[in-house]
Amino acid sequence: MDTMWLTQVRSLLLVPMFKCLVDICLVISLLVFVESVYMNIVVIYVKLFKRKPEKIYKWEAMQEDIELGDQNYPMVLVQIPMYNEREVFQLSIGAACRLTWPLDRVIIQVLDDSTDPTIMEMVSMECAKWASKGINIKCERRDNRNGYKAGALKQGMRHSYVKQCNYIAIFDADFQPEPDYLHRTIPFLIHNPELALVQARWKFVNANECLMTRMQEMSLNYHFMAEQESGSTRHAFFGFNGTAGVWRLAGMEEAGGWKDRTTVEDMDLAVRVGLHGWKFVFVNDIEVKSELPSQFKAFRFQQHRWSCGPANLFRKMTMEIIHNKRVMIWKKLYVIYSFFFLRKILVHFFTFFFYCIVLPTSVFFYEVNIPTWSTVYVPFMITLFTAIATPRSFYLVVCWVLFENVMAMHRTKGTFIGLLEGGRVNEWVVTEKLGDALQTKLLPQVKKPRNGILQGLNVKEMMVGIYILCCACYDFAFGTTVLYIYLFMQALAFIICGVGFVGT
Repeated sequence: MDTMWLTQVRSLLLVPMFKCLVDICLVISLLVFVESVYMNIVVIYVKLFKRKPEKIYKWEAMQEDIELGDQNYPMVLVQIPMYNEREVFQLSIGAACRLTWPLDRVIIQVLDDSTDPTIMEMVSMECAKWASKGINIKCERRDNRNGYKAGALKQGMRHSYVKQCNYIAIFDADFQPEPDYLHRTIPFLIHNPELALVQARWKFVNANECLMTRMQEMSLNYHFMAEQESGSTRHAFFGFNGTAGVWRLAGMEEAGGWKDRTTVEDMDLAVRVGLHGWKFVFVNDIEVKSELPSQFKAFRFQQHRWSCGPANLFRKMTMEIIHNKRVMIWKKLYVIYSFFFLRKILVHFFTFFFYCIVLPTSVFFYEVNIPTWSTVYVPFMITLFTAIATPRSFYLVVCWVLFENVMAMHRTKGTFIGLLEGGRVNEWVVTEKLGDALQTKLLPQVKKPRNGILQGLNVKEMMVGIYILCCACYDFAFGTTVLYIYLFMQALAFIICGVGFVGT
C-alpha cells in the first residue's frame, strides 16, 4: 500500500512538477542563447566593418593653441575613492598624477575613507609628495562612511573647486591609467555634446596569479567584448563599470548625481543618465591596468555585491523606467528586459538551478527527457563565445564552466537578497587588494592567524557538491546516459571550492 501510494504521488505530482520545471528552464535557455547570439552578432559587425568609436563619433586630438595656451584644455577632476588601501594607494595616486594634462587644468581628488591611522598618514604623505612637485592634488576625508563609495563621491562633488571642472574621471584604488588616458578620452566628450560617458576597458595585471584569476579574466573580457561593446554600438547605453571612465559633469548633475540607495552606485547613475537621453561610448582600445581578487573569500564578497546590487536597483527603478518620457519605448524595453531582467537576474537563477539542481536531479526522473540541445549545443555555443574573448585561455573553458556554475550559486543568493531587500542587501565589503601581484611591495602584508582546519570550509559549496556527487553515483550505477561524467566534474568543482582549495 505504501509503495503504491508513493508511486501515485511520483506519477501524479512529482514527475509533472519536475517536467514543468524543466520546460521553464528550456525556455529560459533559449532566451539566454538568443541574447548571447545577438550580442556577438553586433560584435562581429563591429569587427568586420571596423566600426570603432572614432568612426562613429567625432574625435580630434587636443591641439596646442598659441593664444589661449593651456586654457584650450577643459578642466578635469580625477577622483580616486579608497578605503584602507594599504597595498595599492601609492600606485593609483602616482598613475593619476602622471596623467599628461596641463597641470593647471586638472585636479586630483583623493577621497580617503580609511580608518587605519597608519594608512591615513601614508596617504597624506603621498599626496603631499605630489603636491610638492606642482600637482594640484586634494586629500579629502569625512567623519563617517555613510553611503560607502557613493557617499564619498557625493561628498567629493560638494567642494567648491569642483565647479571649475567640466569632466570627471574616476579610478578605483587599484587602477592605473596610462599617461595619455585623458588625451584619448576627453576629445570624445568635447566634440560630441550628446555623450555623457566614455568608458575604457580593464586590463588585469595579475591575471596569471592563479587559476581563479585566469577564469575571472575570461568572464570579464567577455563582459567588455560582448555586453559593453554591443550596448555601446547598438544602444549607446551600457552600465558604467564604476571606474576607468570619464563623465560629463552636466550629464551627472542633470540626473541627480550620486545616490547611495544600492551598492551599485555606478549602475544607478548610468541608468538615470541614460534615461535623460544622454549617450555613452565604450572604447575597447583604451585599457586601464587593474587587479583581480585572487582570494576566494574576497571574490565571493565581490560577486555578492555585483549580483545583489543590480537586482535591488531593478526593484527600485522599474517603475521609474516605465514612466520615463525622455527616451523611446524600445530603449526602455532594452533596459528593463535585456540589461536588467535577463543579464542581471534571470541568467543567475538559470545557471545555478538548471545546471546544478535540475540536471543532477533528472537522474531520478527517467520519465522526463531533457533535450540534448539544452545540455550540449547551447552551452557549447555560449562557452565558445566566451572563449573567443580570451583566446589564450581556450584550454581552460571546461574549468571556467564548472567554476562559473559554482559562483552562480552565490550570484543567485545575492540576486534573491537584492530582489527581496534581505538583510545583506546593503552589505559592502571592500575587495581586498594584495599589491604584491602588481610587482610592488609597499607595506608588509598583515596576515590573520588561522583558527583550525575548518576555518576555510565553505559549507554551501560542500552541501551542493555532495548532493551532485550522490546524483552522479546514482546515474553511474543505474542510469543509461553519460551525464555522470559532467556531474562528477561539477561535484568536484563544488567540493574543491568548499574546502577552500581555490585562489591564493
